[in-house]
Amino acid sequence: MSKYTSNNFDGLELDRFEEKLNLLIRLCDELKAENIALRARQASLLEERSELLGKNELARSRVESMLNRLKEMEPEV
Repeated sequence: MSKYTSNNFDGLELDRFEEKLNLLIRLCDELKAENIALRARQASLLEERSELLGKNELARSRVESMLNRLKEMEPEV
């Protein structure tokens, strides 16, 4: 005989179990949606980071170029 026979679950216990199960399903759905949103945000931030690194490298290169030109303009001592 099974541990969970019809005698072990009366209507009220079954209703409470169903409520908890539905709550768990809703929570799981919410977590899935949040996970999708976080992954999209992460992808966006990684793309933004890549763009900023490129801009930073470009700025560094331009400043370096300007410094070299200034050094070339200095009179030799």
